Amino acid sequence: MSTYQRLPIAIARGEGNYLYDTEGNAYLDLFTGLAVNVLGHSHPAITRALMQQGSSFLHISNIFLNPPAIQLARRLVEQTIPGKVFFTNSGAEASEAAIKLIHKWTIRAGGGRAGVAVLKNSFHGRTLGALRLTRQRHVYQDFPSPDIPIYELAANDREQLRQLLATERPAALLVEPVLGSGGIVPLAEEYLREAEEICRKEGILLCLDEIQTGMGRTGRLFAYQHAGIVPDLILFAKGVGGGLPLGGIIAGERLMNLFAPGDHGSTFAPSPLSAALGNAVLDVILQPAFQEHVRRTAAHLQQSLQQLLQEEPAACREIRGKGLMAGIVLNLSADAVRELQQGLLAEGILVDVTQKTIIRLLPPLTITQAEIDRFVETFRRLLAGQSGKKGL
Repeated sequence: MSTYQRLPIAIARGEGNYLYDTEGNAYLDLFTGLAVNVLGHSHPAITRALMQQGSSFLHISNIFLNPPAIQLARRLVEQTIPGKVFFTNSGAEASEAAIKLIHKWTIRAGGGRAGVAVLKNSFHGRTLGALRLTRQRHVYQDFPSPDIPIYELAANDREQLRQLLATERPAALLVEPVLGSGGIVPLAEEYLREAEEICRKEGILLCLDEIQTGMGRTGRLFAYQHAGIVPDLILFAKGVGGGLPLGGIIAGERLMNLFAPGDHGSTFAPSPLSAALGNAVLDVILQPAFQEHVRRTAAHLQQSLQQLLQEEPAACREIRGKGLMAGIVLNLSADAVRELQQGLLAEGILVDVTQKTIIRLLPPLTITQAEIDRFVETFRRLLAGQSGKKGL
């Protein structure tokens, strides 16, 4: 069905930070399957886990104990908040699980509170429950909507945050630490800390959607950790499965014992294979040397993009992002930005476009400074051509 705007290449294989099409052309992958392939392609740790678990068992259902999943859940809790994990197949399913868990808490301990406060232009998934949380009109359109009270907040507006949480009495606040599909908009650490303070004072659940920002993307395992806060609920997916479908929620102490048998479930999640790959991902990204590599390359990326902004102020409006997650906001038409994307494709570089005029960069955490330089130099050249064409 015509639900995707595909780029005109067919992928044959991936190796390292590159994808190769069926004609043998190589492409530097700054897209990474929408932040999924955090270790690039065919990483040795992933390949070993794939072969080892694949030769043991692939599916057993949740009627039996699943050792790879137990290990992964324990490690996620140890690295985040005291609590328990519910695994899903995707980020949208993580949002659905979060909705049900928040509802259970509302009934038992909400004290008359109801609904969820979310950020304008946020994205939390496309299934009907998750769609109610998503605040992008072209996404939710006029599809059926569950009767969940939703309150909208502007990102980083601390005055509105204080007023809405005190007067509207939502049961939960759910935010992305960096809005991804919404335009790569980082929440200020001060904003997140004030949100935590208000939620604690007002008895509101603090929930973090780390589906795109998690798994080392911003320089910490999860982006909220930069602010030093403690959420009640963490949503994760994308990079955690090493390239296979896996997501879930980490429920803190106030929420971890609310689900009873039959309240929620999944036939496939957690896949033993996905969980095994998740453990392989953590084996790599939790290494101090690897974390230092991510910090260095992230700093190089952000500095290089800021330099680009200074050199091309007419075409570049703003650079947004955190860590290895960046958005180049352009003063060009949507058609011109698509031309830039196609131009990069012809040069062997894959990038995404979000909000029509923002080049979104989600490189693998294994990217090198030389590869960043290649992108920036190529983009600068193509951007200069567009600027001349448009008379900027």
